[in-house]
Amino acid sequence: MKDSGIEWVGKIPNDWAIKPLYCFFSERKNKNILGKEDNLLSLSYGKVIRKDINTNEGLLPSNYNGYNIVEAGDIVIRPTDLQNDQRSLRTGLVTERGIITSAYIALKPLSNINSRFYHYLLHTYDTLKVFYNMGGGVRQGLSYDEFAKLKIYSPSSSEQQRIADFLDRECGKIDSIIADVEKQIELLKKYKRSVIFEAVTKGLEPSVQMKDSGIKWIGNIPCNWNVDKIKYHLRRNEKRNTGNQQVLSVYREYGVIPKDSRDDNHNVTSEDVSKYKYVRPGSLVINKMKAWQGSLAVSDYEGIVSPAYFIFEFMGHAFINKYLHYLLRGAYKDEFRRISGGIREGQWDLSPDEFMNTLVTIPPVKEQEKIISYIDKKCAEIDGVIADKKEQLDVLENYKKSVIYEYVTGKKEA
Repeated sequence: MKDSGIEWVGKIPNDWAIKPLYCFFSERKNKNILGKEDNLLSLSYGKVIRKDINTNEGLLPSNYNGYNIVEAGDIVIRPTDLQNDQRSLRTGLVTERGIITSAYIALKPLSNINSRFYHYLLHTYDTLKVFYNMGGGVRQGLSYDEFAKLKIYSPSSSEQQRIADFLDRECGKIDSIIADVEKQIELLKKYKRSVIFEAVTKGLEPSVQMKDSGIKWIGNIPCNWNVDKIKYHLRRNEKRNTGNQQVLSVYREYGVIPKDSRDDNHNVTSEDVSKYKYVRPGSLVINKMKAWQGSLAVSDYEGIVSPAYFIFEFMGHAFINKYLHYLLRGAYKDEFRRISGGIREGQWDLSPDEFMNTLVTIPPVKEQEKIISYIDKKCAEIDGVIADKKEQLDVLENYKKSVIYEYVTGKKEA
């Protein structure tokens, strides 16, 4: 072994050559003129996957003529926004001809190069956060000219092949276990949603007498429950920022939480927060563009949120705030999807009038208390199991990273 001279690599076998990346790859620039290629590709969680070119989801270009045509064996790098996003995986191996945004760097392998080996090598650089020290500009973008100077190394062709084959097998085994654990987590989340839905729409007593709710998708409810429009129990109250308040954000999974409490929120807070809206504990906060995804919640915090959000205060005593929190988050996503409007799904808006005229179920307050207590307990149990499963995922992901690192740097022989 010898010192590679590359801090994040350490020692490598004596016969491995160290060279800049341009000795192994050139930049592929092949514009999709006249839209002749329509196999749309996307970089997702470190993998280049197919994407439906006819989808209406998210922000899309008017056409794909400016996209880059890539070929199987190319490696794509997402070089943008290095400053704000240090969690995403930024490299991926192309396995089929297609088009991908020209905002990415596309690396075309030169002769006698095993792309799978270099995919694993650059993946290791990625997970070690090497790229984040390279970018420049306001949002830390990375150009091919700068990226091409990155120092990498080269085993023999046969050794590249052997290492890549070994890592394909080993990572395949780990990925299979990861997929199984992820499936278990999704089933637990689905069970959690069903627990909440049943409790807030049917109550806790299966033998109680029922009546028609008048809400088609809910059906029957207990006879002593009422049904009413939201507007008789909530009112909009959207005061401007009172100054020196923490910024809050609405998560589909966690509800309203301080924005800086998580590092996976990449929405940029405006420099001028004077127009942000003030939130009191107990306020209902709704992200109007993502209410149909579950981005609404009763806040436990005081703070401010984006001017694009709706803020509602409770009137009267028909609702315990937390019951409505569970009701709207646990049962109304599909209804909000139905009444939201817009051309593209990712940009649907929930109208405040439509929201205020939505019918909701209202149990007696004592029953709401029991429902809240039941849901709190059940969700804590389910969340505990989910947390254990996520720890398993972290262990597996870290093990996979270590396997790739050890073999792609030659510290262990395949």
